[in-house]
Amino acid sequence: MISRSLAHVAAFSLLFLGGCATSLTSVQPPRDNQLSEAEKQQHWTLLFDGTSTKGWRGYNKTECPPGWIAEDGCLFRKEGAGDIVTLETYGDFELQADWKISPGGNSGIMYLVSEDGQAPYMSGLECQVLDDDKNGDGRNPLTAASSVYAMYAPQNKHLNPVGEFNHVRIIHVGNHVEHWLNGTKVVECEIDSDDWKARLAKSKFKAWPKYGTNHAGHIDLQDHGNLVWFKNIKIRPLTALPSP
Repeated sequence: MISRSLAHVAAFSLLFLGGCATSLTSVQPPRDNQLSEAEKQQHWTLLFDGTSTKGWRGYNKTECPPGWIAEDGCLFRKEGAGDIVTLETYGDFELQADWKISPGGNSGIMYLVSEDGQAPYMSGLECQVLDDDKNGDGRNPLTAASSVYAMYAPQNKHLNPVGEFNHVRIIHVGNHVEHWLNGTKVVECEIDSDDWKARLAKSKFKAWPKYGTNHAGHIDLQDHGNLVWFKNIKIRPLTALPSP
């Protein structure tokens, strides 16, 4: 696995651990799927406009499959379609989104995904989207909602009931990864650390040498066979930010 620059981690620490995170991310857009003026100045970009599937396509496809639609202000997996990915790739970033899952449902948000494998999970890390109560994956913390799927279990999480939206933040800088759920940091890990390597060796991902090695990749929304809704999907870079 490729080691990445410690300078990126230091930059992350200055930005987020030095108290800047609250001032940069606390302002919410006034309406769904829109950016506030403050967010525009902070270089956020919407990945979903609330009315179309523009900016998304099927994994290893050129168009967005019809099973994913824009409905009631949500990017909605209505019927079998396969995963969808962003047109663009992203390296060091903060991603935010709201998700809602159907009863017993399973989905996920993957990142650092490349299209050189048969499936997105062969390269990308997954933030699990799940009904913990009714889906069997919820019985194992390593595969429960907001985990780094099959690698790191969430801690101190508050998951809203099925039928309500949950707010997720995913941060990736250098080797550093964080998952936040409904305002609480629930996962923190370092790709390529000794701990990471030990967990990887015990996981199914050890069979896929590309897993977790990309410096940048697509954002992926998973079709796991269930109804799932996403809205307020937005992203911003965390290195080389231009001046406002």
